[in-house]
Amino acid sequence: MKALIVSGDLFEDSELLVPWYRLLEENIGVDIASFKIGTITGKHRYAVVAKISLDEIDPSSYDLLILPGGKAPAKLRKNEAVLALVHQFFLDNKTVAAICHGPQILVSAGVLMGRKATCYKSVAEELKRAGADYRDEEVVVDGNLITSRVPADLPAFSREIMKKCRGVGMV
Repeated sequence: MKALIVSGDLFEDSELLVPWYRLLEENIGVDIASFKIGTITGKHRYAVVAKISLDEIDPSSYDLLILPGGKAPAKLRKNEAVLALVHQFFLDNKTVAAICHGPQILVSAGVLMGRKATCYKSVAEELKRAGADYRDEEVVVDGNLITSRVPADLPAFSREIMKKCRGVGMV
Protein backbone atom coordinates (compact mmCIF):
# COMPACT_ATOMS: atom_id res chain seq x y z
CA MET A 1 0.00 0.00 0.00
CA LYS A 2 1.15 3.52 -0.75
CA ALA A 3 -0.45 6.84 0.16
CA LEU A 4 -0.24 10.30 -1.38
CA ILE A 5 -0.81 13.55 0.52
CA VAL A 6 -1.43 16.56 -1.72
CA SER A 7 -1.05 20.01 -0.20
CA GLY A 8 0.69 23.36 -0.42
CA ASP A 9 1.79 26.30 1.67
CA LEU A 10 -0.51 27.32 4.51
CA PHE A 11 -1.88 23.80 5.01
CA GLU A 12 -3.48 23.14 8.40
CA ASP A 13 -0.44 21.62 10.11
CA SER A 14 -2.14 18.93 12.22
CA GLU A 15 -4.36 17.82 9.33
CA LEU A 16 -1.30 16.90 7.28
CA LEU A 17 1.03 15.74 10.05
CA VAL A 18 -1.33 13.48 12.03
CA PRO A 19 -2.40 11.25 9.09
CA TRP A 20 1.15 11.25 7.73
CA TYR A 21 2.66 10.07 11.01
CA ARG A 22 -0.15 7.57 11.55
CA LEU A 23 0.53 5.98 8.16
CA LEU A 24 4.26 5.92 8.84
CA GLU A 25 3.59 4.13 12.16
CA GLU A 26 1.94 1.36 10.14
CA ASN A 27 4.90 1.18 7.69
CA ILE A 28 2.77 2.52 4.85
CA GLY A 29 4.76 4.41 2.27
CA VAL A 30 3.68 8.05 1.97
CA ASP A 31 4.64 10.69 -0.57
CA ILE A 32 3.84 14.36 -0.22
CA ALA A 33 3.13 16.26 -3.43
CA SER A 34 2.72 19.97 -4.07
CA PHE A 35 2.96 22.55 -6.83
CA LYS A 36 6.73 22.04 -6.95
CA ILE A 37 9.32 19.87 -5.25
CA GLY A 38 10.63 21.38 -2.03
CA THR A 39 9.52 22.66 1.35
CA ILE A 40 5.93 23.62 2.03
CA THR A 41 5.02 25.39 5.25
CA GLY A 42 1.85 25.11 7.28
CA LYS A 43 -0.22 27.87 8.86
CA HIS A 44 1.55 27.24 12.17
CA ARG A 45 5.01 27.15 10.53
CA TYR A 46 5.61 23.39 10.44
CA ALA A 47 7.57 22.53 7.31
CA VAL A 48 7.49 19.33 5.27
CA VAL A 49 9.20 18.41 2.04
CA ALA A 50 7.15 17.69 -1.06
CA LYS A 51 9.13 15.14 -3.02
CA ILE A 52 6.81 15.14 -6.04
CA SER A 53 5.34 17.97 -8.07
CA LEU A 54 1.68 17.83 -9.06
CA ASP A 55 2.58 17.29 -12.72
CA GLU A 56 4.68 14.20 -11.88
CA ILE A 57 2.03 12.21 -10.01
CA ASP A 58 1.19 8.79 -11.39
CA PRO A 59 -2.18 7.88 -9.79
CA SER A 60 -1.60 4.19 -10.46
CA SER A 61 1.27 4.27 -7.94
CA TYR A 62 -1.04 5.07 -5.02
CA ASP A 63 -3.88 3.42 -3.13
CA LEU A 64 -4.91 6.32 -0.89
CA LEU A 65 -5.19 10.09 -1.43
CA ILE A 66 -5.29 12.52 1.51
CA LEU A 67 -6.33 16.16 1.11
CA PRO A 68 -5.59 18.19 4.26
CA GLY A 69 -7.30 21.51 4.91
CA GLY A 70 -6.05 24.96 5.72
CA LYS A 71 -5.60 27.57 3.02
CA ALA A 72 -3.83 25.28 0.51
CA PRO A 73 -7.03 23.76 -0.97
CA ALA A 74 -8.12 27.19 -2.29
CA LYS A 75 -5.16 27.13 -4.69
CA LEU A 76 -5.03 23.38 -5.27
CA ARG A 77 -8.66 23.29 -6.44
CA LYS A 78 -7.68 25.45 -9.44
CA ASN A 79 -4.94 23.05 -10.59
CA GLU A 80 -5.92 20.76 -13.46
CA ALA A 81 -3.44 18.05 -12.42
CA VAL A 82 -5.03 17.84 -8.96
CA LEU A 83 -8.54 17.67 -10.40
CA ALA A 84 -7.48 14.94 -12.85
CA LEU A 85 -5.85 13.04 -9.96
CA VAL A 86 -9.04 13.17 -7.90
CA HIS A 87 -11.11 12.02 -10.90
CA GLN A 88 -8.78 9.08 -11.46
CA PHE A 89 -8.95 8.01 -7.80
CA PHE A 90 -12.74 8.03 -7.97
CA LEU A 91 -12.78 6.17 -11.31
CA ASP A 92 -10.51 3.53 -9.81
CA ASN A 93 -12.58 3.39 -6.59
CA LYS A 94 -9.51 4.18 -4.49
CA THR A 95 -9.81 5.76 -1.05
CA VAL A 96 -9.90 9.56 -0.90
CA ALA A 97 -9.76 11.24 2.51
CA ALA A 98 -10.35 15.00 2.85
CA ILE A 99 -10.62 17.12 5.98
CA CYS A 100 -11.67 20.68 6.80
CA HIS A 101 -11.23 22.76 3.59
CA GLY A 102 -9.84 19.73 1.70
CA PRO A 103 -13.31 18.83 0.38
CA GLN A 104 -13.24 22.08 -1.65
CA ILE A 105 -10.95 20.21 -4.03
CA LEU A 106 -13.61 17.50 -4.35
CA VAL A 107 -16.22 20.17 -5.13
CA SER A 108 -14.06 21.57 -7.94
CA ALA A 109 -13.41 18.05 -9.24
CA GLY A 110 -17.17 17.45 -9.45
CA VAL A 111 -17.13 14.13 -7.58
CA LEU A 112 -19.57 14.81 -4.73
CA MET A 113 -22.95 14.47 -6.43
CA GLY A 114 -25.05 12.11 -4.30
CA ARG A 115 -22.20 11.39 -1.89
CA LYS A 116 -22.38 11.76 1.90
CA ALA A 117 -19.68 14.13 3.14
CA THR A 118 -18.67 16.66 5.77
CA CYS A 119 -16.25 19.57 5.94
CA TYR A 120 -15.44 22.78 7.80
CA LYS A 121 -18.70 24.61 8.55
CA SER A 122 -17.97 27.55 6.22
CA VAL A 123 -17.65 25.11 3.29
CA ALA A 124 -20.91 23.24 4.01
CA GLU A 125 -23.10 25.26 1.63
CA GLU A 126 -20.59 24.75 -1.16
CA LEU A 127 -20.74 20.97 -0.63
CA LYS A 128 -24.53 21.05 -0.72
CA ARG A 129 -24.53 23.05 -3.97
CA ALA A 130 -22.17 20.43 -5.42
CA GLY A 131 -24.81 17.77 -4.75
CA ALA A 132 -23.36 16.29 -1.57
CA ASP A 133 -25.53 15.00 1.25
CA TYR A 134 -23.84 17.15 3.91
CA ARG A 135 -23.56 15.71 7.42
CA ASP A 136 -22.33 17.65 10.45
CA GLU A 137 -20.45 14.69 11.96
CA GLU A 138 -16.84 14.15 13.03
CA VAL A 139 -16.24 11.69 10.23
CA VAL A 140 -18.39 10.58 7.30
CA VAL A 141 -17.54 7.48 5.30
CA ASP A 142 -19.31 6.90 1.99
CA GLY A 143 -17.73 4.00 0.14
CA ASN A 144 -14.22 5.06 -0.83
CA LEU A 145 -14.72 8.63 0.49
CA ILE A 146 -13.72 9.70 4.01
CA THR A 147 -14.35 13.28 5.17
CA SER A 148 -14.00 15.17 8.44
CA ARG A 149 -14.58 18.72 9.67
CA VAL A 150 -11.79 20.08 11.88
CA PRO A 151 -8.51 19.14 13.61
CA ALA A 152 -10.45 17.91 16.66
CA ASP A 153 -11.90 15.21 14.37
CA LEU A 154 -8.46 13.81 13.50
CA PRO A 155 -8.72 10.73 15.76
CA ALA A 156 -11.91 9.60 13.98
CA PHE A 157 -10.55 10.63 10.56
CA SER A 158 -7.32 8.67 11.11
CA ARG A 159 -9.23 5.67 12.49
CA GLU A 160 -11.35 5.43 9.34
CA ILE A 161 -8.31 5.83 7.09
CA MET A 162 -6.63 2.96 8.91
CA LYS A 163 -9.76 0.80 8.59
CA LYS A 164 -9.62 1.30 4.81
CA CYS A 165 -5.92 0.45 4.78
CA ARG A 166 -6.52 -2.72 6.76
CA GLY A 167 -9.48 -3.61 4.55
CA VAL A 168 -7.16 -4.11 1.62
CA GLY A 169 -5.00 -6.41 3.72
CA MET A 170 -1.91 -4.23 3.57
CA VAL A 171 -1.50 -3.24 7.24
